[in-house]
Amino acid sequence: MKIKSQLSNIISDALKSANIKADDVVISDATKPEFGDYQFNGVMKLAKILKQNPRQIATNLVEHIDTTGMIAKVEVAGPGFINIWLNNEWLGKEVTAILTDDRVGVGYVQKPKKVVVDYSGPNMAKQMHVGHLRSTIIGDTLATLLEFLGDDVIRQNHIGDWGTQFGMLIAYLEEQGADGATTELKDLEQFYKDAKVRFDESPEFADKAREYVVKIQSGDEHCLTLWQSFIDASLGHCEEVYDKLGVNLTRDDVRAESFYNPKLAEVIKTLKEINLSTVSDGAECVFLDGSEVPVIVQKGDGGYLYATTDLAALEYRAKELKADRICYVVDARQGQHFKQVFTIAKQAGMVGENVALEHIGFGTMMDKGGKPFKTRDGGVIKLIDLLDEAVVKAKESIKERDAHSEDELENIATVVGIGAVKYADLSISRESNYIFSWDKMLSFEGNTSLYMQYAYARIQSILRKYDGEIEGDIIIGDETEHRLAHLLLKFEDTLSKAATDATPHTITSYLYDVVTQFMKFYELNPILKGGIDEEVKVSRLQLAKLTGAVINKGLDILGIKVVDKI
Repeated sequence: MKIKSQLSNIISDALKSANIKADDVVISDATKPEFGDYQFNGVMKLAKILKQNPRQIATNLVEHIDTTGMIAKVEVAGPGFINIWLNNEWLGKEVTAILTDDRVGVGYVQKPKKVVVDYSGPNMAKQMHVGHLRSTIIGDTLATLLEFLGDDVIRQNHIGDWGTQFGMLIAYLEEQGADGATTELKDLEQFYKDAKVRFDESPEFADKAREYVVKIQSGDEHCLTLWQSFIDASLGHCEEVYDKLGVNLTRDDVRAESFYNPKLAEVIKTLKEINLSTVSDGAECVFLDGSEVPVIVQKGDGGYLYATTDLAALEYRAKELKADRICYVVDARQGQHFKQVFTIAKQAGMVGENVALEHIGFGTMMDKGGKPFKTRDGGVIKLIDLLDEAVVKAKESIKERDAHSEDELENIATVVGIGAVKYADLSISRESNYIFSWDKMLSFEGNTSLYMQYAYARIQSILRKYDGEIEGDIIIGDETEHRLAHLLLKFEDTLSKAATDATPHTITSYLYDVVTQFMKFYELNPILKGGIDEEVKVSRLQLAKLTGAVINKGLDILGIKVVDKI
């Protein structure tokens, strides 16, 4: 439910009735409970336009606000702010109406867009490491959220599968007398290291590797077969990680550098034809206003760069995929690169002016010392190892709390451990660096996945204890229930904001508020205690049930599972 838009319509009608012209009406959340549920702060702006006293305008306006339905009361505060309280009866009817709704009251966007979300981008011929975590889960959450709201989402996994390293790997594979189907590729990391040592130590081997790069690019069948074996092995490792993380990326979503390779010459031709590029020191360059350093799109030896491939990808996504919005979920340190590429793509007409281009930047995962997260010996941590460790630590955290069978414990630990890693990342502003802490992310208190999962499990336990069918309306009886019901109805507004701003932490902050308010409700308003009127008992059960449904749906959008018992 879009509460703010409904309130905006009511205020707009009141302005018309009061003969006050206003271009738009913006409703804000109240900063404190004593100021109501919402505020209209637009009177100050109107006072400047109309050259009238703001409090007089506000007083006049409240006399025309309809308080017979959604709104219980309005009040003028300060120099001309209007505080708004929602009606308890209206709240009760609205939350009751969504009890059986699988979407818990969340509608679809009125004008769906075709959105490309580019994320994950693992390195080929290597296993995924912790540096790929943020792009993968932030991107997947954004894609899932947009799909849930009704946009047509196209996932794109841009992988680097072209270049000298593959000539090196193929040459080493042949030197070992192996082929792509052998066990030689099971440990890609070690195979790559061994090949690199050989490349650095032997000029003859290095020359052979470079020859193989040319053969790959010219379509040599034998070299392409071996090259494909590396890609398949690499993607196999990635899919193992995606499966553990519950990420919705498949082979069909892969768009590699090799896919765009045939389009690169056309990119250069376009830039030359419109005189956007020029030769500088033998290289084809684009000089953008405000920057002395050019964007190189083709080296003097004819080689292409990342910018060239990204321009080809942008044109493909805009013109062939017909995207309205293109989101790149990539490290914030690449901000300047994407700013330049986006500018060139627009200026060259590769992307239409109406297509939104967004770099969804994010910070770095840090250790407790504030340094990039690495192994004790300074190496890069494999992502699969991190996820396995999360399950082990989750098992240690939960095994003493309740009696579980071994299978139950394993399942719960997997849900909790993976959820903890994802939620810890998603719960902070994506642009910020964050400290990786097992103790914090596996805590039963605070804004953690486990706190959400435990609240959900507790609600399911309450519902199981009730002897009978839970049928009846939600009746808002006090301020605690009012605040909880109001929060549950704000789910759609929360998701809409998170989708527009590409901020998953907007959802996690909301879920934390919901669970915190539910715990207050549960403490102050006994649900199954004897002596409680049956109508009140059922109402509270229904409110608890809806709370569980919202927690479940919110975590599901974040790619996190729930369990009925922890």
